[in-house]
Amino acid sequence: MVRHYAALMTRLLLGPLLRHVGRCDATVWVETDAPCEVEVLGARERTWCVSGHYYALVSVTGLAAGSSTPYEVRLDGERVWPLAGESRPPSRIRTLGDDRPLRIAFGSCRYARSDAVRDDPHFEPDALECLAADVAALPGHAWPDALILLGDQVYADETTKATQARIRARRDSTTGAKEQVADFEEYTWLYAESWTQPAVRWLLSTVPSSMIFDDHDVRDDWNTSHAWREEIQRTSWWQERIIGALSSYWVYQHLGNLSPADLDADELYQRIRGHDGDAGGLLRDYAVVADREADGGKGARWSYRRDLGPVRLLMLDSRCGRILADGARSMLSEDEFGWLEAQLAGDYDHLLVGTSLPWLLPRALHDIESWNERLCAGARGARIATLSEKARQAGDLEHWAAFRASFDRLAGLLQGVASGAYAQAGVAPATVCVLSGDVHHAYVAEARFDRPVPATVVQLTCSPLHNVVPTPMKLAFRLSWSAVAERATRGLLGLVARVPPMTLSWRCTDGPYFGNELMTLRVDGRRAEVRLDRAGPRDGARPTLYRVASHILS
Repeated sequence: MVRHYAALMTRLLLGPLLRHVGRCDATVWVETDAPCEVEVLGARERTWCVSGHYYALVSVTGLAAGSSTPYEVRLDGERVWPLAGESRPPSRIRTLGDDRPLRIAFGSCRYARSDAVRDDPHFEPDALECLAADVAALPGHAWPDALILLGDQVYADETTKATQARIRARRDSTTGAKEQVADFEEYTWLYAESWTQPAVRWLLSTVPSSMIFDDHDVRDDWNTSHAWREEIQRTSWWQERIIGALSSYWVYQHLGNLSPADLDADELYQRIRGHDGDAGGLLRDYAVVADREADGGKGARWSYRRDLGPVRLLMLDSRCGRILADGARSMLSEDEFGWLEAQLAGDYDHLLVGTSLPWLLPRALHDIESWNERLCAGARGARIATLSEKARQAGDLEHWAAFRASFDRLAGLLQGVASGAYAQAGVAPATVCVLSGDVHHAYVAEARFDRPVPATVVQLTCSPLHNVVPTPMKLAFRLSWSAVAERATRGLLGLVARVPPMTLSWRCTDGPYFGNELMTLRVDGRRAEVRLDRAGPRDGARPTLYRVASHILS
């Protein structure tokens, strides 16, 4: 009788993921194997269904500011978290307060999990797994207050052997998407593969996370150019891929970025939450609109704001939100730039602008990308434009530098923030930090504007969390950061197609560093310091994070 009852119990498939945490509220995300009621700290939420999968996002309110509260997860009254035999500390919600420094960890590009590539000697330890082990050994007050994942949480275009075997068992892998994921169902496999690693699962249950996608969440070079979009849209499999990508992103990543107040105001979430039956059709329709570009705008905004005490985080969608058609080329739509500027207004000690793609690249690469954009636009004729487009797609020349007008516009906004122009009290923040990943190395680059500003403006780039950095890539990035490469590139490119003059300069003050890495920004009042840690074995013991560099920002 007991065995029969246990077989009927609803199971927790994924999660809990602790997502938004404010001063008095939090959200906890779960996936279950059947419809049920999910309970966390007395807050209850019914699951909703998308394409045969069941999810819930539980809003917990009424918490005390600056408190630390252990929590359990119950499904239909039965405790399912913590897992039986769990030796790590209890998962807890640590609300924001006014009396402690903030630790904000960030990075990007996490390929699967360590045991999925156990037989590949090129992979070093997973930085998130190392972080989880280190955090579990620390007292609760020393845990990170936030984890920011800046893209490529899953790799839809570079699947593991285990995922490829599942694909072959489900469909013909010699046609269509082949051994890349094809639809929403196969995307759910990627998240399960990544988020069920025990240490990382515990980490995500107890450290609040903010996320944004990058290209590999969909496909390498996603939205590089209008030519790229036209070419990919002619394939037989792309439409189902982009629908699955954006639908799964909304469920697994985007919803948790929102506060309880934002969720209450979100029309799509309320419709799906209250839908009687499978809401997959509603989400498919939304994904189609979100991907579409019309009249210089997009059908959805994935960018969001999160305030962490004296720190304001503005996460920018620098992938799906691009404007590419009708001769226009912008990293963000006009509406989204307007949204960004509105969010800059206010008083805060530190501004974090999260964008998966670095704003400040090595200057040599920056000039190449800006130069390539001009050639693709026809500055030297149609034939050169065609060749330049091929080079753009082959060389991944699609960062902020390749959207030069957008680069300059963002530079102007950040200069305004750093000068105090957006502060109601007239006092500039101490730091303006652009957080990015994508380029598979880590560095700190400090900006200097044509008019001095009181705030420190820096690019903080950290990637990958778990991936392979080939030796030729390391050599290329080391060379690109050199002053010799900068001068030579500028001289050579100036002979072919001049680019507009710059209103700022920048230099690399730390890096480049290579390996599986994690950055942590520590903020205490107006003081800020960034630390870079690398994952690896130390003194023959278990893999851990060890300090590579630290840099005082203010």
